[in-house]
Amino acid sequence: MSKFYYHRESGLISPARLVLSPNQDERPQGTRVDALIIHGISLPPGEFGGPWIDRLFTNELPAAAHPYFAEIHRLRVSSHLLIRRDGALVQYVPLHRRAWHAGRSVLAGRERCNDFSVGIELEGTDETPYTDAQYQVLGPLCQTLMASFPGITPERVVGHSDVAPGRKTDPGPLFDWARLRAALQPPGTAGGATWA
Repeated sequence: MSKFYYHRESGLISPARLVLSPNQDERPQGTRVDALIIHGISLPPGEFGGPWIDRLFTNELPAAAHPYFAEIHRLRVSSHLLIRRDGALVQYVPLHRRAWHAGRSVLAGRERCNDFSVGIELEGTDETPYTDAQYQVLGPLCQTLMASFPGITPERVVGHSDVAPGRKTDPGPLFDWARLRAALQPPGTAGGATWA
């Protein structure tokens, strides 16, 4: 079971590979982080691996490298974290800052979910099951985030499709919510939540 640490001063999770995205800004003053939004991403669509997610989140996606990239290369988006197919964790935005991941969104009647949420991308598609390696990282990572931000309760761990219904479908019908919910046990009962 993986173990993660949240460093409050820097807003960084360790261990994670750090690739800072310019697509971030300050959260509104006094905002309490109290939601976690799970996304799915693959670039090009249906393909895994390669540098393209990093390149999208750092505004360096080459339009000529794939027809789909010509459509999206001007997007200015990011996420706090990405879990690759092999379970490797990447961080793009410090958690105390606002990543640009949810777009137009509403959770429990509250708009602008980017203001108060942490975004986690899983490398995958709606049509492809996520990997054991990804779930083995996601569970303990969520525990660490919930311990670090007590407003994130299991009920406030949601999918992008939950906060942008009709506009977004990720993480998709093959995401195993039951498996994640089982992993969201209090620290000390299911392993691995620590913060510093």
